[in-house]
Amino acid sequence: MYASLDTSTSISRFLTPLIQSFRNISIARPSLPPSPGNLYRPKKFSTTPQPLARDSKRRGGGRDPRVALIRYHLQHAKTPRPLRFSRMRALRHWTIHRAWQLHRRKRLEQEELELHRMHQSMHAACEELRTMDPPGSKDAGRLYRVAMEKKGIFRHGGVPIEYARLQTDTPAHEPWNHGWRR
Repeated sequence: MYASLDTSTSISRFLTPLIQSFRNISIARPSLPPSPGNLYRPKKFSTTPQPLARDSKRRGGGRDPRVALIRYHLQHAKTPRPLRFSRMRALRHWTIHRAWQLHRRKRLEQEELELHRMHQSMHAACEELRTMDPPGSKDAGRLYRVAMEKKGIFRHGGVPIEYARLQTDTPAHEPWNHGWRR
């Protein structure tokens, strides 16, 4: 530990004169002749043309209220400081988060395998219906065709149940009619 302290001290002693000499160097700016179209003056960086920026400030528009609101809440005195985890706590947090991600991935893979298995069994059942009768007979594939028909899937030839009531963003005044009887 003491050796690294001596090394850093000697490096700082070595670099101090160089840093001080760089501070004294001035950067020359290009001198442009003054003309109506060329108003060169050092200013803050902005992609907005200067006259437009000034006009928007005069009109009272220059500030976005969303940005002001975000700044207010981030820099408010009662806003708690951001959490800074210690090294062990950060490691524990990362470990728990990683375990949770692995658990979710495993569960999703199991669900996907189950859906795949169900799809395969439905496909096998449909294939069995299709090939049940001997080829060439008049009823060959009849059960399969009947099973695949899309007639009568809506109640009484009407509309799907999703469209039976007007779709709204707001809930009804009375969520459930407990007094309703058939």
